[in-house]
Amino acid sequence: MFVPSAKSKISLIVLLIVALALFYWVENSRNFVSDDYYQDKLEAAELMQQAEELIKEYRTAQGIYVDEVNDPNRTSLIGEKQSAIVTDRGDLTAKLTSLNPNFAALIVDLFKEANLRPNDKIAINVTGSYPALNIAVLSAAKVLELEVVMISSVGPSMFGATDPDFTWLDMERLLNENDIFPYRSIAASIGGGRDLGRGLNKLGRDLILENIEKNNVILVQEKTLEENIAKKMELFMGDDPEAINLYVNIGGGLSSLGISLSGELIDSGFHRYLSLTNIPLKGTLLLFAERGVPIIHLLDVIELAEKYNLPLAPEPLPKPGIGSMFEKERYDLTITITAFIILLILILIVIFFDKKELKLEDDEINV
Repeated sequence: MFVPSAKSKISLIVLLIVALALFYWVENSRNFVSDDYYQDKLEAAELMQQAEELIKEYRTAQGIYVDEVNDPNRTSLIGEKQSAIVTDRGDLTAKLTSLNPNFAALIVDLFKEANLRPNDKIAINVTGSYPALNIAVLSAAKVLELEVVMISSVGPSMFGATDPDFTWLDMERLLNENDIFPYRSIAASIGGGRDLGRGLNKLGRDLILENIEKNNVILVQEKTLEENIAKKMELFMGDDPEAINLYVNIGGGLSSLGISLSGELIDSGFHRYLSLTNIPLKGTLLLFAERGVPIIHLLDVIELAEKYNLPLAPEPLPKPGIGSMFEKERYDLTITITAFIILLILILIVIFFDKKELKLEDDEINV
């Protein structure tokens, strides 16, 4: 094993200084380049911002009270904690995080990972729990020119679309009539327990049923959850069961998950293949997965935000185009290779001359 001699210390110090200089040179060669799908992501984020602004302006014009403590950005997309149609608990931080218009860019990333192309058909199951996340998905779908078949579960969790007079169905109708999105739900269920409103009082169920009728969509209200799931699968697939290229689940709707535990067992994000065994009841998500259809599961908003470096509960909301998903950090490859070669040559030179000096010293001793 080679051990540097005492006389080589100066050479090693010089080598260290040069190495540090080369490291500094390489570090400063870093630059940020636009992501391959930068334009699509930016357009989707801008479209989501436009949709949110329209809802905000509409509700403001109606004179609707906005709780600035729970909705500091005054988006009108954060509903009351409790109302007659609230079906479950909700995480306010997650709801506030989903308002970021750059979530639409995140969805573009997931759609690109699924290799979707213009005119591909996607099935989307939405709930009233995450209206902003619903908007993010529809924004990405429109920018990528996707065909959408969407079914809603109207009942929201806390801080979602909890106003009985302005449910998710009302929001999507407003956005459709103002040419923001060409999409609307083809059908809707009450949501909540058993997807039939179990846990709500009769007033809450009646309000949701009236809202579904007002918005002129097909009501899915069979006798059991299993029958609701079967009916929604029939509606999703339509006349061509093989036409669906991707299934997207947003929120924790039981008709999609089957049982709430499924939502926890499946990581949020894209799944090319998905197989869960020993599930007592499979919702539309797992039924599509069994047919070989790729899945996007959107439930744990905090997990998604952290994975894609999006801020939690931002205030104010970031502008479209802000975030690591819009640009990638790269080193200048020419500078990096050049610095490596220079350093390697210098190391070899130091070793060569040090060994040569040691040999001369050994020769002198032998003489």
